[in-house]
Amino acid sequence: MVGGSCARRLARRSRSALIAALTVLLVQTLVVWNFSTLDSGEENAGSSVREKRDHIPDNKAAGSDYFQRGAERQHPPPPGRGTSRLIQQPVRQTGSEPGSAGMEGLAGTGGASARQPRLCQCAPGQLSLCISALFSLQDGYYSHRPKEKSRVDSNNENSVPKDFENIDNSNFGARSQPHRQSVGAPGGKQRLQDDARQGIVGGQQQYRRASQAQPAQLQHRHQHPHRNPATAASSEVSYDQPPKCEINGKEAISALSRAKSKGCRQQIAEVYCRHKEGQLMPEAVTRYCPIEGKVNVNIQWNEDSADGLPSKPVRIAFVLVVHGRASRQFQRLFKAIYHTSHFYYIHVDQRSNYLHRQAQALASLYSNVRVTPWRMATIWGGASLLTMYLRSMADLLAMRDWSWDFFINLSAADYPIRDNNQLVAFLSKYRRMNFIKSHGRDNARFIRKQGLDRLFFECDTHMWRLGDRKIPNGISVDGGSDWFLLNRPFVEYVINSEDDLVTNMKRFYAYTLLPAESFFHTVLENSAHCETMVDNNLRITNWNRKLGCKCQYKHIVDWCGCSPNDFKPSDFHRLQQTVRPTFFARKFEASVNQEIVNQLDAYLFGPFPQGTPGLNSYWESVYDEPDGVASLSDTQLTYYHSFARLGLARAAASLQGNQNDHSCRYFPMGHPVSVHLYFHFDQFQGYLVKHHATNLATSKLEIMETWVAPKKNFRLSTPAGSTSSRLQFAEIGTEWDAKERIFRNIGGLMGPMDETVGMQKWNKGPNVTVTVVWIDPTNVIAATYDILIDASAEFTHYRPPLNQPLRPGVWNIRILHNWSLMAEIRFLIVPLAYNKHQPIKQDDALKLHNGPVKNSYMEQSFHGLNPILNIPVSLAYVEQAKRNAAMTGSELERWVDSLVGELWEAADVCALGPTACPVMQACAKSPWSSMSPDPKSQLGEPRSDGRIR
Repeated sequence: MVGGSCARRLARRSRSALIAALTVLLVQTLVVWNFSTLDSGEENAGSSVREKRDHIPDNKAAGSDYFQRGAERQHPPPPGRGTSRLIQQPVRQTGSEPGSAGMEGLAGTGGASARQPRLCQCAPGQLSLCISALFSLQDGYYSHRPKEKSRVDSNNENSVPKDFENIDNSNFGARSQPHRQSVGAPGGKQRLQDDARQGIVGGQQQYRRASQAQPAQLQHRHQHPHRNPATAASSEVSYDQPPKCEINGKEAISALSRAKSKGCRQQIAEVYCRHKEGQLMPEAVTRYCPIEGKVNVNIQWNEDSADGLPSKPVRIAFVLVVHGRASRQFQRLFKAIYHTSHFYYIHVDQRSNYLHRQAQALASLYSNVRVTPWRMATIWGGASLLTMYLRSMADLLAMRDWSWDFFINLSAADYPIRDNNQLVAFLSKYRRMNFIKSHGRDNARFIRKQGLDRLFFECDTHMWRLGDRKIPNGISVDGGSDWFLLNRPFVEYVINSEDDLVTNMKRFYAYTLLPAESFFHTVLENSAHCETMVDNNLRITNWNRKLGCKCQYKHIVDWCGCSPNDFKPSDFHRLQQTVRPTFFARKFEASVNQEIVNQLDAYLFGPFPQGTPGLNSYWESVYDEPDGVASLSDTQLTYYHSFARLGLARAAASLQGNQNDHSCRYFPMGHPVSVHLYFHFDQFQGYLVKHHATNLATSKLEIMETWVAPKKNFRLSTPAGSTSSRLQFAEIGTEWDAKERIFRNIGGLMGPMDETVGMQKWNKGPNVTVTVVWIDPTNVIAATYDILIDASAEFTHYRPPLNQPLRPGVWNIRILHNWSLMAEIRFLIVPLAYNKHQPIKQDDALKLHNGPVKNSYMEQSFHGLNPILNIPVSLAYVEQAKRNAAMTGSELERWVDSLVGELWEAADVCALGPTACPVMQACAKSPWSSMSPDPKSQLGEPRSDGRIR
């Protein structure tokens, strides 16, 4: 009755107003309030699309937050009046499907029992106010408040997260590629439909009362406009030949929907059908071990007994599996393990051409070093890694001039923690043994967590999960670390035997996730060699499960795993332990921390002489001319050219304004020759760009190297001792590595199409909530959100889902506490001077440099915050931005250089050869130059004791 009389009164007052009110309610019901991912400790690196994840409470099983499918109901605030005055009641967020926030989303008086306000409760004469308030919901601001997530995981090398078997992770990969549902029988139309729901991270939300008169207490929130969950879409999957069976497994369907090449889809379909027909996996395998259960030989270790060499020392075949561009770190490892008595077989990843050239040059210096004549593109967890090891073993056995006793695999991230003599003495004593690390847990649980009961197939450099399978009868499956020391008789057995165990295990592990972590274990434990197994791979691995289990490989593997962290100086005492025999440690990355390697090197071989050049410096290549400019992004190419021009401007400035002297004036020529990252005392110092230029005085071509250093772009405003003084540092970048807590895009070279991440580093202290505001070069507020920093939080990071392209220019980030400024960060989105490695044309420049459509970075506008934050809105900024967007050629280069010059400076320039510039120093004498001496990694002739270090 109340509702009816209210409706009648409203109808009598204004039929049109009632229609408008109902229309507003209908619109509000249909609005989807989707939030974007807020990462406080998860890995986003490696994926080019915005990942959507769920927020899982801290008491959930570790790792499950990556794959639980779900969403959180979004509650709009109660009615307010515009952006300048938000009247918001506290609302408790509940879980629901995306897009479910409708009528029930209009919060009433707040609290858990808040009820939605009804339109008919408006007092007489207040209908227009209610309608206005409903429209003002579009201006409400929302935020996530993340907590540092901790993970606990198992002890094997790359194990999957806890309770992974209960998680549906069959749909990975780019959400922009629709997943499809059914694949018909041969000859019919084969279509796939999306069956994956996208997770949404839901943060704790709190809304506060605010008024225009009290801006300091106002916390503005934005709605994170996630893209709506992927809608069902179908498209044909093409094959060279139709599948031989009906493909109805959801994991196989998902794999087919995501595979990029037709050849890969064909192989997936064939593997699935063969498995479905029972032709792929062995049902039973013969066990040859005479002993029941697991054998583990107990070995004794005496530090002193390993000092002297035995009468017949073993000889070792080191297989070095390397990738990337850290050639100096690789050379330093080689220098530390080299001895003329041993053999070194180097496999360089197929995608690492620069490192392959360096390895070939190294091998030419030593007769006992060879590079594999073949190369594979191995991936983490892939079957290709096992194939690479088996092929390397076969090669080593075929080398009749290499008489070796042990096979040891190492990566460039390894380093010895005892010298060669100690290793040889130990292995000579236990020459019959095989050293391999087992998981040390319940076997059935290990099988589930390692995914051994799932069928995988590798193609398109991806491990696709295709369904379930059974473990063969008759054997005990084992596994653990994929770093091992195997004796020659066992290697010969694995390579040459055609018995039932070896042939069927090769067949089984060809379709297994992380096969190198289990194949050798299983064969050894079930073979006649089982009594030679020692459950110790003689290594120390730096496991930090809280940081290392970030599912960082999910873009190449349909599974979730863990990786070790890098050692730091604080870990040095662990490397000196003598309780058990260990000879190698991992992981080390000189670009993350070189000091620990210096400490370990001095501990093993003695310190370098005082005054040794380059001892605390590290250089790492990021580009080399033989790679070709196609290996660079347009953003990198734009930056590197600008860096070179900054160097030429510095050289000209050395003439102190003499306009008639051209001896230090240059004209840039061609693309850069090489680019290096430069570190000193483990601090990034900038980029070193080697480039050509024509001297204007002599018209001769000269080669020079420019050191471009970053300017300080972070300013802390918080007074010491205040409650909000926990903030230590903040940075904007891409390729955030949550495991090492660094940006892998060192220096933050970003362009309009990059997905930027904001990171904050904190001291421990009381809980604090901060507001982060992103401001583009035209003073448009692109995003704002709140973060709740727990007492124990050390790092937080978040990638706001900004519409692209980002407007080029210098952006500003403000971090606020109670609307007081804590810190400011500036970062550059560089306008691209190149598109597809060619000078950009005006049409492309206008598309890439004009900012997002309608100047809207999100579905919601934040213009109401400009007066509160005292950010002036100027039409002149917008007009200038439009003019800049049309620039090409030399005009564009001048704009690029002016922007780059705001955040970078040419610290120095040197010459690689003869130069007409009298004030320019030779690069070989410039301690910062990549051409300066670096004795740590430089190789030489072996000494009389067979070593080079």
